[in-house]
Amino acid sequence: MAKLEQGKYCPDIKKECIGIQCIRFINVRGAHPQTGAEIDEWDCATNWVPMLLINVAKEVRQGAAATESFRNEMVGASQKAVQTQIALAGLKSLPQFLTINQEKIS
Repeated sequence: MAKLEQGKYCPDIKKECIGIQCIRFINVRGAHPQTGAEIDEWDCATNWVPMLLINVAKEVRQGAAATESFRNEMVGASQKAVQTQIALAGLKSLPQFLTINQEKIS
């Protein structure tokens, strides 16, 4: 199977790419978000957009997962703090009208 090659036509200037002379020709360094391979390449900013969008989506997912994990830890800590206060107050359980996170603490 023949390898596909990217064209050199630039739709902005309507002629062949002028490379490093163009203001949109940038260097990107880092790790590829899908393969993890190191990248240190020059290319048009427009060509980098799909890869950078993939990287942003990956970072957002990781941030959301960390936020959910933190929330779960805080809910657990809050429930333990309430149980400690109940124990210190000498109560066997919370009054029926007092609930935390839609669950009665006992």
